[in-house]
Amino acid sequence: MTHSVTRTRIKYCGITQLSDALEAVRLGVDALGFVFYPPSPRNIEIEKAAEIIRQLPAFVSCVGLFVDSSEEFIQQVLQSTAIDTLQFHGNESVEQCQAYGKPYLKAVRMKPGVDLAAVATEYASAAALLLDSYEKGVPGGTGKHFDWARVPVSLNKAVVLAGGLSVDNVAEAIQTVKPYAVDVSGGIELVSEKGQCKGIKDAAKMAAFINEVNHA
Repeated sequence: MTHSVTRTRIKYCGITQLSDALEAVRLGVDALGFVFYPPSPRNIEIEKAAEIIRQLPAFVSCVGLFVDSSEEFIQQVLQSTAIDTLQFHGNESVEQCQAYGKPYLKAVRMKPGVDLAAVATEYASAAALLLDSYEKGVPGGTGKHFDWARVPVSLNKAVVLAGGLSVDNVAEAIQTVKPYAVDVSGGIELVSEKGQCKGIKDAAKMAAFINEVNHA
């Protein structure tokens, strides 16, 4: 007997504060993402990430995001924090992704001509493919979404949909792609008079996003 997945999992990425992490968990998020990439405005220091993760309850997956990082740096993160899953956003080979003995996600920037079936075959050992928007020179977090119709229904790999998701479009995204999970960062962030507060989450947006996903 086969079991179809009826619930779309949710990952909140770019966590930089304990209060945001705890509120996300309270709301029922499945995974929290921590960005270990210094050029990113959502970058977090290893010690701070470790401190936040230590205070989380059981059954919340913690994901570490890397962009072409050295093996030494990734090992340092793994030794210092209780990261469960690795997320690779650069040009990492299959061998590099598998080197740590942890489940991993391989991000695919949806530039024109990407063959997702070929990528799924190449990264067959990945726990999922994370599909993100493409912007030249930007490894992720563009805040824009790509044409969801480009994701083949028959793809033989779990899909985590990312890129420009928000309360306003996530239900449509789920109905179109039917992904295993959705991943949001900018779409749940606080906006002040000075603009978007990157890395600082908005509790109301976090709650509304989960509500939209659960009713999609």
